[in-house]
Amino acid sequence: MTEQLRLMAVHAHPDDESSKGAATMAKYVSEGVDVLVATCTGGERGSILNPKLQGDPYIEEHIHEVRAKEMAEARDILGVKQEWLGFVDSGLPEGDPLPPLPEGCFALQDVDEAAGRLVKLIREFRPHVVTTYDENGGYPHPDHIMTHKITMVAFEAAGDPSRYPEAGEPWQPQKLYYNQGFNRQRTQALHDALLERSMESPYGEWLERWHTMGRERTLTTFVPCGDFFEIRDKALIAHATQIDPDGGWFRVPLDLQREVWPTEEYELAKSLVGTSLPEDDLFAGIRNN
Repeated sequence: MTEQLRLMAVHAHPDDESSKGAATMAKYVSEGVDVLVATCTGGERGSILNPKLQGDPYIEEHIHEVRAKEMAEARDILGVKQEWLGFVDSGLPEGDPLPPLPEGCFALQDVDEAAGRLVKLIREFRPHVVTTYDENGGYPHPDHIMTHKITMVAFEAAGDPSRYPEAGEPWQPQKLYYNQGFNRQRTQALHDALLERSMESPYGEWLERWHTMGRERTLTTFVPCGDFFEIRDKALIAHATQIDPDGGWFRVPLDLQREVWPTEEYELAKSLVGTSLPEDDLFAGIRNN
């Protein structure tokens, strides 16, 4: 490869980019890779999860603008580019029976039509690698599942001149990955390390109910990025309405994380280049082509 490498991360909401693969992106930015986050929705229906900001009438009334400002700060911390696909947050339905999704929301869009926006962005940015969620969305949020669906369509269609001809010159990404940073291996290793040091673990309940969270995923790619965990956490804290800085996300000391599990994990879903598994680089098989 003589041209600059390019990575696109497709996410459902502002803050997802900082909780899933953020250290990886910061690492690649430091190496000169051009990184773009595609954010499908504005996060308009996300709950205010930081107890310090709950009940703030300004935030509640201007949540779209607040979350956009948070995204801009996180983007700058990570050093990435970012584009909005412009869909409306579906919210996370709760109850039994589940209430219907809001009219016009992202998860109710026609998949092929919605994928056209992502095809256009892929053809403009021309990424070599794309990351997104697996078919379960990482967890079953309707926007995460829809993000998976449109990314799969766009990955296949972006290089086909007969599809979405209005979306620009064709470009075919070479690899597609699913984010799998929340995996049992990592969680168990950190849990055990904390208990061995007589420290409290935030992962006990997670591990107890893991069997209810779907099948174990295949981890194919372990990107060393421990030196960028601090940047990851700063970007996540920038999403102040969504993250409690005193919450469980930040209870495991960074030095312990770097010692016990200094990577972020991915599942290789599609590859048009030869590679050997396991990998330690999302661009394996591309750099030397």
